[in-house]
Amino acid sequence: MKIKPLRDKVIIKPEEAKEQKVGALYIPDTAKEKRNIGVVIATGPGKRDNDGKLIKMDVKVKEHVIYSKYAGTEIEINNEKLIILDQDDIIGIIEK
Repeated sequence: MKIKPLRDKVIIKPEEAKEQKVGALYIPDTAKEKRNIGVVIATGPGKRDNDGKLIKMDVKVKEHVIYSKYAGTEIEINNEKLIILDQDDIIGIIEK
């Protein structure tokens, strides 16, 4: 199944937190803090201004981004966790 976002929506695949170990203890997934870094999988065309002109998206597919911690809607497609959010919820682009 493929999802095509509308307007200024962005689909992000969140990066999984690496398994943490403190001494001989493993920290369970439920105790790990949710990361807010991910890769852009798809973007909508952009939103329109008051005159009807299309405002293009600032982010592109395959860019690594930082997004607001509690932003968006989490979905699962083909056992893959994704987040759909507004472009305004993206804080920055990670340049490598």
